[in-house]
Amino acid sequence: MFSFIKKGLQKTVEAISAIIPEKKATISKDDLESILLEADVEYDLVEIILRELYQDNITREHLRSKLLATLSYAQNTLPDNPDKPTVSLIIGVNGAGKTTTIAKLAQHHLNNGERVILGAGDTFRAAAIEQLTRWADKLDVPIISSRQGHDPSAVAYDTIESAKARGFEQVIIDTAGRLHTQTNLGNELKKIVRICDKAHSGAPHRKILILDGTQGSSAIAQAKAFNEMVGVDGIIITKLDGTAKGGSVFSIAYALSLPILYIGVGEQPEHLIPFDKYEFVDGILDAIFGEEYNK
Repeated sequence: MFSFIKKGLQKTVEAISAIIPEKKATISKDDLESILLEADVEYDLVEIILRELYQDNITREHLRSKLLATLSYAQNTLPDNPDKPTVSLIIGVNGAGKTTTIAKLAQHHLNNGERVILGAGDTFRAAAIEQLTRWADKLDVPIISSRQGHDPSAVAYDTIESAKARGFEQVIIDTAGRLHTQTNLGNELKKIVRICDKAHSGAPHRKILILDGTQGSSAIAQAKAFNEMVGVDGIIITKLDGTAKGGSVFSIAYALSLPILYIGVGEQPEHLIPFDKYEFVDGILDAIFGEEYNK
């Protein structure tokens, strides 16, 4: 797994190496500030980290404890749902990687021996329905869909009812990422949440927000908006391997106080990996401190 974390941080590590070409035993606060800002850690959080480091020469141990502290909520996991099926509602803007992530989540559940059904709830775009249907065919899992423009809440209801009737353990429902206004989007998502609960009490059990890692810290405002709309339970950060903004994970976790469930570091199903804050922090630190100081 650690190799996948390193794969996701490769461009971030390259950006850090441009600031400190040679790894060191200690770094100055000025160098640390440059490193964190280059990795797209928000300035306010950089100031907090620097203020809480009292040493002029910062060691790996000093920095590790502070970076881990910013991820205190990130390692939290979502409680298991004993009343199957478990319904996951996938939310996020178009282009964040929702559809691909749904396929990866489905594969993850299949690998665990669970039966999965998909719901094509993004009825705003015909392309979204077609793309998710192709993934369902590829994974050999059933999908409930309708034509473009139909009520997404009806799709959600039918998907859950089908899962209950057939004894499936996992339901994963896609949603639209953009309507004409944010108010319309918020109202639609709230309606889907209400209808899910009518179909299966307590559903959706997991409202999972997909964030595009290449957007870096600018995704925070987007995440806050979705959280205000329906209440987000956990986050998946995609495309981390395609950006030098790996430090934004610290900003996102610190600002939102929500679990980061997975990170995406490639296109294959195995490239959606559970987030481990210790491995993530060590991946950053390995780019700064020499091997003899990496213990």
